[in-house]
Amino acid sequence: MSEPTIKQVRAYTVRGGGADYHDQAEGHWIDSQIATPMSKYPEYRMTRRSFGLNVLGTLVVEVEASDGTVGFAVTTGGEIGAWIVEKHLARFIEGKQVTEIEKIWDQMFNATLYYGRKGVVINTISCVDLALWDLLGKVRQLPVHQLLGGPVRDELVFYATGARPDLAKKMGFIGGKMPLVHGPAEGDEGLRKNLEHLAKMRSAVGDDFWLMYDCWMSLDVNYATRLAQEAQAYDLKWIEEALPPDDYWGYAQLKRDVPKGMLVNTGEHEATRWGFRMLLEMECCDVIQPDVGWCGGITELIKISALADAHNKLVVPHGSSVYSYHFVITRHNSPFAEFLMMAPKADEVVPMFNPLLLDEPVPENGRMAASKLDKPGFGVRLNPDCELSRPYQH
Repeated sequence: MSEPTIKQVRAYTVRGGGADYHDQAEGHWIDSQIATPMSKYPEYRMTRRSFGLNVLGTLVVEVEASDGTVGFAVTTGGEIGAWIVEKHLARFIEGKQVTEIEKIWDQMFNATLYYGRKGVVINTISCVDLALWDLLGKVRQLPVHQLLGGPVRDELVFYATGARPDLAKKMGFIGGKMPLVHGPAEGDEGLRKNLEHLAKMRSAVGDDFWLMYDCWMSLDVNYATRLAQEAQAYDLKWIEEALPPDDYWGYAQLKRDVPKGMLVNTGEHEATRWGFRMLLEMECCDVIQPDVGWCGGITELIKISALADAHNKLVVPHGSSVYSYHFVITRHNSPFAEFLMMAPKADEVVPMFNPLLLDEPVPENGRMAASKLDKPGFGVRLNPDCELSRPYQH
């Protein structure tokens, strides 16, 4: 029996949470003082929303097949991404068979090379790609992880990202990744405060719990090296995204200079196999962390993961909820997953893309059985109570 074709692609935007998880109300830990590349400017230091981290909003892409089946996905991209889908990418999607995902990806990527390659364009391509995988899973009545070869383990184990690793331990997570608060512009005093906070958390969680620092592109090589070396006393497991994403040379230097046994992780804001090839071939890190909604989608993550496997590196995708879970459970070089604590005080487990997605699974005691991912496609639904806007049509 022939596969259905893709009848229409539609792009929507939505505000408030969702895939743009920085789009939160005041008082959320994710918008508190966290070191960023903009922390050098005091007026943009205290919140990330102050310099516009939440301006894009969420992009929702739907792909409807000729038999009426609808696949969808969400990522960060907002109105810019919606315009790209409706005004440019639609021509490469509509009329194709639902199985032609590789061809669609290649045409979208090559057609946007002159203004794309990374950033919001690749976010948008990622969203289309994830929607196509969701559609194919629904057409075949299979979860995406079965389309990728099936689970290699019975459950996922998670570390938690949030402001309260001490609470994450009580919830059963294997580790807690904290946002770094003070950047280089705050000098030695800021460095001391970062180390004091790490010491406080180590005392709270004991010796058998991972602690990591997420530096969100905010440091330079010298500061990152000092932080890593002095954090060794508190058994920091890894230092993450310490430098700007394009500073491959700085990452290579940092990896050489951190204490033996401490991991250097990065890749959250990297994109496509070519960007990750630089990280891997230049020996920039120990673990790569592609975000499947930003790096090129599942289609590209397959290639990135294979490249990392050939370099004996781990792949631990950044956040992205079900879109990474279905991938991680199929890969031996992805032994654990990240869970982003989206409760405002990081004191309870709530769905990452709440309220936009329904049926979004969450870890229980830091774990998730593979059976929780057995619904067709990615196994989630759009919340009809969320107000979607379709700003452009083709």
